[in-house]
Amino acid sequence: MNSFDAFSHPYTFDPKYKQPVAYFSMEFGIDQALKIYSGGLGYLAGSHMRSAFALKQNLVGVGILWKYGYYDQVRKGDQAMEVLFQEKNYSFLRDTGLTFEIQVNGHSVAVKAFYLPPDVFQTAPLFLLSTDLPENDHLSRTISWRLYESNVETKIAQYMLLGLGGARLLEEIGYTPEVYHMNEAHALPAAFHLYNAFKDKEEVKKRLVFTTHTPVEAGNEKHDIRLLEKMGFFQGIPLDDVRSLSGVHDEVFNQTLVALRLSRLSNGVSRIHGGVAREMWGNHEHISPIIHITNAQNKRYWSDEFLDDALERNDDDLLIRRKKWFKKQLFEIVADQTGRLFDPDALTIVWARRFAGYKRADLITKDSDRFHHLITRTDRPVQIIWAGKPYPTDYGAVSVFDSLVNLSKQYHHMAVLNGYELSLSRALKRGSDIWLNTPRIPREASGTSGMTAAMNASVNFSTFDGWIPEYARDGINAFVIPPADLNLPEHLQDLHDQNYFYAIMEDRILPAYYNHPTDVWLDVVKNSMRDVVPFFDSDRMAHQYYERVYGES
Repeated sequence: MNSFDAFSHPYTFDPKYKQPVAYFSMEFGIDQALKIYSGGLGYLAGSHMRSAFALKQNLVGVGILWKYGYYDQVRKGDQAMEVLFQEKNYSFLRDTGLTFEIQVNGHSVAVKAFYLPPDVFQTAPLFLLSTDLPENDHLSRTISWRLYESNVETKIAQYMLLGLGGARLLEEIGYTPEVYHMNEAHALPAAFHLYNAFKDKEEVKKRLVFTTHTPVEAGNEKHDIRLLEKMGFFQGIPLDDVRSLSGVHDEVFNQTLVALRLSRLSNGVSRIHGGVAREMWGNHEHISPIIHITNAQNKRYWSDEFLDDALERNDDDLLIRRKKWFKKQLFEIVADQTGRLFDPDALTIVWARRFAGYKRADLITKDSDRFHHLITRTDRPVQIIWAGKPYPTDYGAVSVFDSLVNLSKQYHHMAVLNGYELSLSRALKRGSDIWLNTPRIPREASGTSGMTAAMNASVNFSTFDGWIPEYARDGINAFVIPPADLNLPEHLQDLHDQNYFYAIMEDRILPAYYNHPTDVWLDVVKNSMRDVVPFFDSDRMAHQYYERVYGES
């Protein structure tokens, strides 16, 4: 057995955080150079790892080294979206020299562990697993190729690699967690590995905690229990015992529900989401208590020291000049990708996040007359940028992306960017005046992009969902679309939110920005920056996990 000493933390643990914790996640948004993430879940995990480092916590991350990442978003000849899977190579990852085997679908699969040293990006130690090894057959090699593979059997094998492979890795290096933290239910096979070790459900529950991010029941992973058994998901545990452990007595195995049953404590990721999760799962027997710990983002990584300094010294001139400089930097990207020259003095709205139906990327374009008036007005000009990466086989979301691209060809002040990863995300947040967030309530578990926008002097304009109710003071630090009646049909909820968007934009935001730029508008910007810290900095979140989740027994 190898010693963890070779991969240990480069600091003495703060006494508050000495308890050893393993944090399992399918994706980590650590740095633009390490493309092993798709969106919000990864951004959250990356911030958690940075705060664990800063707070000197005894936490290690366990993930997968995705050969092709999520995907590279490129364009076809007509500018419609194209998906490119391009091999990634990283000189800064260390080969641990560790290779071991797991059983997947009746075959031995070799797993190699790579290591991201903490000093590279100032994170807690991160281990990444790969099956892309010459000793594996083709199918086994593909397990670690693409994040969120659509093929069902490959997807199940990926969960086994993360959960079973991750638990095996920790044994190989001699790191013994008191807590196995599943960031979503993907790593659930770790629970069955622990059961094989202890032969006691209560011993498993003592060690497992679970964070759920999915507020829609249909969005949680479900698989045929017989297929899971065949694949080795349960690692040789007889199916009758699996049913007894999991409480699943039919043929549909709901990973989130079983994670709730095999964990001693679970949490949602905002106050609203905690309530939604308790209501969603409350009728099921034997689930763990569900609290909430609101997601957050790492201010040290996301914020700009000059904007922060301007705010602290109340130097309005510096803040305005710095913000305009960032707008010019963003508009160079816009010009490069689209050929449009945007004006740094014009109000700039950005909608940028994963394209998914409930996020309603095209909501404000549905009223074509009002959108045309907004985007072509010359008295108070408005510029709008969209960006985001749909899931490659979510053809509805891809269609929305492409429809916005086609619409943008009609307007000089509208742009759709591609390549929405950490670097572009930062540029959009720093270069936007308004960060637009339009999820259909209550579908957004947290929605952390608005936090990092606020850290960079961009004002949130949002529906009342996710983290926003814990932060927003309408007209003071943000602008909020009042909730629609959730009993209305969805198209009428959409109409309600669309109408309020235009009313607030025309009656409140544009007058503030253009008529009162150095008092009313700037007050909102500065309140936004002040109010987002410290509660929505991930140091608070990482502390609360130790205080409220890891330390409970």
